[in-house]
Amino acid sequence: MSSDLPRSALLETWYEHYLRDQDSAAYIRKISLRYTVGTLAGLVERGSRYGRRAAVLALGFLGDFEANSVLGRALADHDRGVRMLADSSIRNVWRRNGSPDDRHDLDVVIRFNSAQNYDQAARKATTLLERAPWFAEVWNQRAIALYCMSRWNESIRDCHQALELNPYHFGAAAGMGQCFLQMGKQASALECFRRALGLNQDMEGVRAHVVYLERVLKKLRDDG
Repeated sequence: MSSDLPRSALLETWYEHYLRDQDSAAYIRKISLRYTVGTLAGLVERGSRYGRRAAVLALGFLGDFEANSVLGRALADHDRGVRMLADSSIRNVWRRNGSPDDRHDLDVVIRFNSAQNYDQAARKATTLLERAPWFAEVWNQRAIALYCMSRWNESIRDCHQALELNPYHFGAAAGMGQCFLQMGKQASALECFRRALGLNQDMEGVRAHVVYLERVLKKLRDDG
């Protein structure tokens, strides 16, 4: 652990510069010259509070899907700053899987969803999944498109597949909960929302759903 201390101190210094200047290009450039992704991953789990924040931020810029598990664990860090940065960084690494063509096509799917072209998003995602069925974020993005077209059961299946491939995918767990909620299956929705909250405790909208559904289901039990 002592060998990590100089690395952590330097990283913290650059993180302070980043917070002051908001120059992400300079931060990425300096870190990429001195740190490997493996070293950053180690500092996420062994560094000081600011060292962990700095390493999580750096992984969001430089890491690929290999950083998923360490960032997933960082979502449970006792420091809220680490958790907030991990939330953003892990979403970035979810998109960095597969070949450059796979990533490009995923970006197209995401743009279709953002533009509310859900049918095109679903069709493009289906084509991509034919060659990259292991790409969890593609399943999640198709689930989003299907949800927005009120195709709840199909969206649930895609959310489930995303979670099978990426057990840290709190977005897919929450999305499944939203589908069950739309279908009036409150107990199933609650189970999914609890799973999402277990992965990412700072999802306040999901927490509100959990509180509401627990209250509703308790009332139903008491009235019954």
